Amino acid sequence: MERSLSMELVRVTEAAALASARWMGRGVKDEADDAATTAMRSVFDTIPMQGTVVIGEGEMDEAPMLYIGEKLGTGDGPGVDVAVDPLEGTEIVAQGTWNALAVIAIADKGTLLHAPDMYMDKIAVGPEAVGKIDINAPVIDNLRAVAKAKNKDIEDVVATVLDRERHAKLIRDIRNAGARIKLIPNGDVAAAINTAFDDTGVDILLGSGGAPEGVIAAAALKCLGGEIQGKLLPSNEDEVKRCHTMGITDLNRVFYMDDFCSGDDAIFAATGVTDGELLKGVQFKGSKATTQTVVMRAKSGTVRFIDGEHSLQKKPNLVFK
Repeated sequence: MERSLSMELVRVTEAAALASARWMGRGVKDEADDAATTAMRSVFDTIPMQGTVVIGEGEMDEAPMLYIGEKLGTGDGPGVDVAVDPLEGTEIVAQGTWNALAVIAIADKGTLLHAPDMYMDKIAVGPEAVGKIDINAPVIDNLRAVAKAKNKDIEDVVATVLDRERHAKLIRDIRNAGARIKLIPNGDVAAAINTAFDDTGVDILLGSGGAPEGVIAAAALKCLGGEIQGKLLPSNEDEVKRCHTMGITDLNRVFYMDDFCSGDDAIFAATGVTDGELLKGVQFKGSKATTQTVVMRAKSGTVRFIDGEHSLQKKPNLVFK
């Protein structure tokens, strides 16, 4: 892949964040998602690449999609797989809470997992705990392993878990082990990425969330030197058939980093829509707006934080009121 694509992806996520941020706190998630998707598409059309969407917006969102199989880019340049969520955290934006992101990951063609749109059990950690976790192991064993790897007492380990009824036993197990929990309402891509940054105060992600989001998180963690493992959780016969159609016959199979992203390169970019532990959200003031973006590449190991200032008069089509 061309390294110049890193900055092109920043333009994509900035546009999506600017467009969707106007809907923050208005109680409508589909409108915010539609704005992000429309803006993202318009910028994609200017990028010199031959992109194919392999991870698009989840069908569960019932929102406009960058659909799987859609072609992106000018048609020139490298062929790449694209994993995208124009607005990771539609409900977050609707409610005006933390950690909504516009996110995109690309990798060499044929190297990203085509994950079915269903739930996946996940465990994710930052670089210090790579090789120390096992999704099939008891929760307490993984917490102890992370504590040892990070030179902490288990009481100082912080686990991030989506606040869902299905996680009641997991939450009990974490608390019984003596670790602490940060419950989040939505946004497990951000939560997975946060495990790789000490400043976020998060050590491990546990629990189930969308499988497509697992692929996006894996691309980011590949760039950061972290790790994610996952197991699909089909909930009905249709989802079981979908797995079989994709060639996944062992429903207990563990997906490792090389399964999520098999190549040696990936580029990931995320722009904050609302404030979070890692990125500031979009701020509007008069005819200006500011954004904060993280962009990273696996091949070089480079991680950049980019503060952008945008003229809304010169970019009127990317901000919908």
